[in-house]
Amino acid sequence: MLLTALMLGASTSWAKPLDDVIAAEARGDHATALRILRPLAAKSDADAQFYLGWMYYQGLGVVQDYTEALKWFRLSAAQGNEYAQHNVGQMYSDGKGVVQDHAEAVKWYRLAAAQGSARAQSNLGHEYYEGLGVVQDYAEALKWFRLSAAQGNANGQNNLGVMYYEGHGVLQDYVRAHMWFNLGAASGYADAVKNRDFIANQMTPQQIADAQKMARDCQKSNFKSCE
Repeated sequence: MLLTALMLGASTSWAKPLDDVIAAEARGDHATALRILRPLAAKSDADAQFYLGWMYYQGLGVVQDYTEALKWFRLSAAQGNEYAQHNVGQMYSDGKGVVQDHAEAVKWYRLAAAQGSARAQSNLGHEYYEGLGVVQDYAEALKWFRLSAAQGNANGQNNLGVMYYEGHGVLQDYVRAHMWFNLGAASGYADAVKNRDFIANQMTPQQIADAQKMARDCQKSNFKSCE
């Protein structure tokens, strides 16, 4: 699971200032980024609040402070910023800046997932898969992994592969598992690479060839015709 990284999502009214933040960060000028962000965040701009939270989370130009990061992520998330909602969920899941609380993590992941956040969908699926903060439910985990995987999220693709490998929520299918691992591996996701190579040792050459063709066809469909 990954914390959502700094992402461009500026509101119309503050597009130029936040463009300046991105430019400042690109050249490593954290002081300028912070100078622009602080007054915007104080005026309740959700995107500025998100970026400021990320600066505190990473310790960019400030002393790393998870509590302060969570404060700004919360303010942004309360205004509907899906990246902030995901990050609040991740911090509750990890217990960073707050007492670990998977039920609260599920709440925030669900809000972000409903807005289409692929990371949140995968992480929400993980909570259902493990029974963290919710009753364990493989069918619900499968639902969220599929939604994430269909957006090209490597974590979701890897997790969907695990479901097919283990036969949880679906019929066990090594060929389809290999396909999803292979797709995640194509994005450079290390766990997917390891899982693909592991399952390949349990498959025939024909099964591997079939899985590779399925992966190619899935990619050509932009992940829409894979299941």
